[in-house]
Amino acid sequence: MSDIEVSADGALRFGDLRFRCALGRSGCKPAADKREGDGATPLGRWALRRLYYRPDRIARPDCRLPIVALTPAMGWCDDPKHADYNRLVTLPFAASHETLWREDHVYDLIVELGHNDAPPVPGLGSAIFLHLARPDYAPTEGCVALALADMQALLPRLETNTFIAIAP
Repeated sequence: MSDIEVSADGALRFGDLRFRCALGRSGCKPAADKREGDGATPLGRWALRRLYYRPDRIARPDCRLPIVALTPAMGWCDDPKHADYNRLVTLPFAASHETLWREDHVYDLIVELGHNDAPPVPGLGSAIFLHLARPDYAPTEGCVALALADMQALLPRLETNTFIAIAP
């Protein structure tokens, strides 16, 4: 199985698939230099952990990754001082976090990337996902983002041993 290849110029390739993608507002930087809130997409090779989807908007996707239906009580801790940093949390949650059940559509499909998670090192970046792009491909906070149709074409090809490689 080959890697999903992402280049810093906003191109994603996987097998015969070629898609435009959005990246972090601060561009890409080596994972060792990544910091919480810096808006950079971390360069490196990351495992695909699981797929989350919003069941009130999208049918259960065809994908061989572990699949989790989002609920309004799901969040992601981005507080480097908290024991649950860079982990899925249940809302309400007192520490700083992202809400995964959003009004916009960017988190209707989320692939969790294995960046800074084994174990998380406080401050080196959290919530790095492959998710849906805004219609204008506006920069992300550090994630990789695809159009809905492109994500739906990619998901059935993903396996538990698929990696995403983000290169300069």
